[in-house]
Amino acid sequence: MRNLRLPSKILMSIITLALMLSIAVATATQPAQAQTFSVLYTFTGGADGGSPYAGLVLDEEGNLYGTTTAGGSGVFDCPTGCGTVFKVGTAGNETVLHNFGETSTDGEFPFYGYLVRDGAGNLYGTADYGGTHGSGTVFRLSTAGKEEFFSFTGSDGGFPLAGLVADAVGNFYGTTYVRGSGCPPYGCGTVFKIDSKGKETVLHSFTGAPDGENPFAGLVRDSAGNLYGTTVVGGSVGAGSVFKVEANGNETVLYSFCSNECLDGAQPFAGLVLDGAGNLYGTTLAGGANGGGTVFKLDPTGKETVLYNFCSQPGCTDGEFPYASLVLDSAGFLYGTTEDGGANGSGTVFQLNTKGQETVLYSFCSLPGCADGGYPYAGLARDSAGNLYGTTSNYALAYGTVFKLAP
Repeated sequence: MRNLRLPSKILMSIITLALMLSIAVATATQPAQAQTFSVLYTFTGGADGGSPYAGLVLDEEGNLYGTTTAGGSGVFDCPTGCGTVFKVGTAGNETVLHNFGETSTDGEFPFYGYLVRDGAGNLYGTADYGGTHGSGTVFRLSTAGKEEFFSFTGSDGGFPLAGLVADAVGNFYGTTYVRGSGCPPYGCGTVFKIDSKGKETVLHSFTGAPDGENPFAGLVRDSAGNLYGTTVVGGSVGAGSVFKVEANGNETVLYSFCSNECLDGAQPFAGLVLDGAGNLYGTTLAGGANGGGTVFKLDPTGKETVLYNFCSQPGCTDGEFPYASLVLDSAGFLYGTTEDGGANGSGTVFQLNTKGQETVLYSFCSLPGCADGGYPYAGLARDSAGNLYGTTSNYALAYGTVFKLAP
């Protein structure tokens, strides 16, 4: 197995989580297309929130909703703020809809997950920490701003980092990074279901090998009710897996990474996207031909193809370390972000066409003082006009931005 390298910022994230527990062949990059980049909002780290690690969700009017891991007015057990749920309007005005950490049982630190918005405008998501038992929450935020939530106990999972996926009858599905019945004493994580009345069912507890360990990202659900996701580590080789969980809880490992000297990629922190033919697409943070991560495709038979190897250009100007899930358009083009690399070393927004040709649409830190932000950990949202929206975790007063990239 090749030696795997993680960027220091990723290692720090993993160390932070641990501390919480204790309390295809690469193809040439194409020339960048003409894009219009704009910063919609810059966080201050104060009452408006700061450091958004999650992506955004759009409503019908073009408003954007997301979370921050810090800031806000809730200060229980987190003096610099426990994070927020926010809304950014079409004119760039930001509204804080909820402050985490307002009480001793409130959730804290919503981390990586996208929000889910229902037809009535309610928002659903997860908080990595806090709650009644200190192991994180699933929350529902009404249009009036009232938060209702489910608190994990530990045995049923704990520390959910990712967002949720909903079915047509009001059930929600997600993952917890640790806890559950496998891998004592801390657990390897779970796949869970919460019904419309707030009752939780653990569908699967990970055991490390061969089923995977530590699901960092959320799930994607097909029309038959099967759930698909990734684990960061575990699997048959220890470098992560792609898994399927059926409605009855039966889990199948579809692919284990590092099965080919890690040229196939390793350590998928991101979730998956599913096309109409049943193919799954995702990213790995590490591995690949250059050690900078990959974009991969997994067909319904379990055959994996590397569509792109990052760091294929001198200086990794094509991007490095894709941390987030992809967006798939109707033409089969994939869009995503890299947390590092690019022309300025602060991350990129990229497009991958159906032939595996990558185009860097934007390199962060292109504005004086890095006012455009840097280090995008989250994936993108795409509207019907092809505009891309996302967040950066750092720069611009060090508290991150909400951005738009227009074609």
